[in-house]
Amino acid sequence: MITIKEIFSKKELKQFVKFPFKLYKDSKCWVPPIISQELQTFNKDENPIFNDAEARFFLAYKDNTIVGRVAAIINWLEVNGQDQKKMRFGWFDFIDDQEVSKALLTKVEEIGKANNLEYAEGPVGFSNLDKVGVITEGFDTIPPMVTWYNHPYYVEHYEALGYTVEKGYIESIFPFANVNPETFAKAQALIKKRYNLRALKFTKTEDVMPYADKMFDLFNESYSSLSSFVKITDIQKEYFKKKFISFVNPEYIKFVVDKNDDLIGFAIVMPSFSKALQKANGKLFPFGFRHILKAKKHSKDVIFYLIGIHPDYQNKGVHAVIFNEYYEIFTKKNIENCYRTPELEDNEAIQKIWKHFDPKVYRKRKTFRKNLN
Repeated sequence: MITIKEIFSKKELKQFVKFPFKLYKDSKCWVPPIISQELQTFNKDENPIFNDAEARFFLAYKDNTIVGRVAAIINWLEVNGQDQKKMRFGWFDFIDDQEVSKALLTKVEEIGKANNLEYAEGPVGFSNLDKVGVITEGFDTIPPMVTWYNHPYYVEHYEALGYTVEKGYIESIFPFANVNPETFAKAQALIKKRYNLRALKFTKTEDVMPYADKMFDLFNESYSSLSSFVKITDIQKEYFKKKFISFVNPEYIKFVVDKNDDLIGFAIVMPSFSKALQKANGKLFPFGFRHILKAKKHSKDVIFYLIGIHPDYQNKGVHAVIFNEYYEIFTKKNIENCYRTPELEDNEAIQKIWKHFDPKVYRKRKTFRKNLN
């Protein structure tokens, strides 16, 4: 018999966070989160997303043993501001037992119906900066820390429970050796001259901060046309600055400004922390922090986390300016591989940007939906 329990206490939330450590203990590809950071994400007093969203957390038990978990999420900015009557769910993990996955999703669906929502979609997080999608192809490689990993049987559970594919995402890789600077070196010089642009270089995190709010504003503007995009609020900006920017080497943050010093393009690249996080196994102390700092300084793999161009400058070659900046720093650091985080399959604009580097898709993801009425 399966028992579903809604959890509230810090002890129970820690059990929620730690369940995948047991589920994936034999997996060579799963990347553990930092437990303390996951707990912060779910802390309603610390994460400002809870000003505009609500989440309820559930654990599934079988014979008094935890066998599954799910977070049921409603983003009210999305529901009320965009008229997207969507019940979100994420952090959805379970043993290979359809009674377990069904019981957890039934709870999600009940909450959606009680709030007059029209459909459930997952796995997704609170917002567009959270993890997204269940892996459908590419289980044999280590994912970036900003994505979820899952067992192959997950997809069968979604399908058996009446869920259909909602969105497709691709992740790709290209060796840095594929990058031919001739494809953008001349172009970027002409573009900077034609539009009176300049690239900003950073060596200290504190130098990035004065531009960080502008970056989130530009993120909102450049991604607003994508399906189910939810804007980042002012209070969330402060949270994300603390959570993410300190993780990123300042020289991996690239901004392009116009003659008025207004931000018109940005990109954030992160070192690959996946292997360091596997060694840390969820804990920063005593040794986890050392593994992460080592990866930050010496990783030969990088992850293109975010890239955004102001709508007025899209299709004008601004990405050539950004790539030229990265070419210089990656050459100095002897970078070997460039990874891209999940991108919507139908986002043709972003795929055109990368085409010169001959990227190879190595993993695919999907979100699944089910109508609630």
